[in-house]
Amino acid sequence: MAPTRLQLNLMRLLSRCEALAAERRDPEEWRLEKYVAALEDMLRELKQQSSKPAPELLNEYSRKVDFLKGLLEAEKLSSSTEKALANQFLAPGRTPTTTKERTPATKTVHLQTKARCTGKMRSELLGTDPLAIDDSEELNIRKRKGLASDEKQSAVELDAVLQHHQDMQEKLAEEMLSLARSLKNNTLAAQNVIKQDNQTLSHSLRMADQNFEKLKDESDRLEQHAKKSVNWLLWIMLIVVCFIFISMILFIRIFPKLK
Repeated sequence: MAPTRLQLNLMRLLSRCEALAAERRDPEEWRLEKYVAALEDMLRELKQQSSKPAPELLNEYSRKVDFLKGLLEAEKLSSSTEKALANQFLAPGRTPTTTKERTPATKTVHLQTKARCTGKMRSELLGTDPLAIDDSEELNIRKRKGLASDEKQSAVELDAVLQHHQDMQEKLAEEMLSLARSLKNNTLAAQNVIKQDNQTLSHSLRMADQNFEKLKDESDRLEQHAKKSVNWLLWIMLIVVCFIFISMILFIRIFPKLK
């Protein structure tokens, strides 16, 4: 499928942005940021078209636009260490934007930015002139671009950097997986402890109910026993009183009053 007019404009603007990103820019330079914003709008519009390119090509465009956007955001950071760390996580494009490029321009920009951040960090540590270090780094990169053997060396360095990033991502993934497993084990252990506590509490509640029932039964029996004891004592006292009364009457009858 032949590229549409919007796709051609996006490719031209993307190539221009990559060229601007490779140049040394003033802090007040605003064109690249405006161009990247226009690229985002064009890419969004291109994804909504019916005759849009292949998904792999759209993903490559998105990857390059995200790289340029991340590059701008990294340049706004104040510390050289933060800039270097932010550049470590940038993912440049994998294929050239135009047929004139032998290697993707975003990879070259990534190497230049990395060298510039490394030079600034070295200058902050050693107290040297960062401009001179940046110029020497960019001069070395341009010399490497002019020579075929240096291009191979740059490709090897780029592969090493990408392999380092991949190793870091795999290490982070393994650490996250280990943390997830540890969290799962801790959650299962907490669930078992809570389950055992619930079982113990249920058993204690059943024992308390049984003890309450037994105590109630014993209280009823004690109350009945107390009632029976009171009744017998009352009857005994009545019998004793009656016996004493009858005895007194008999005594009076038998022994009359003396004259």
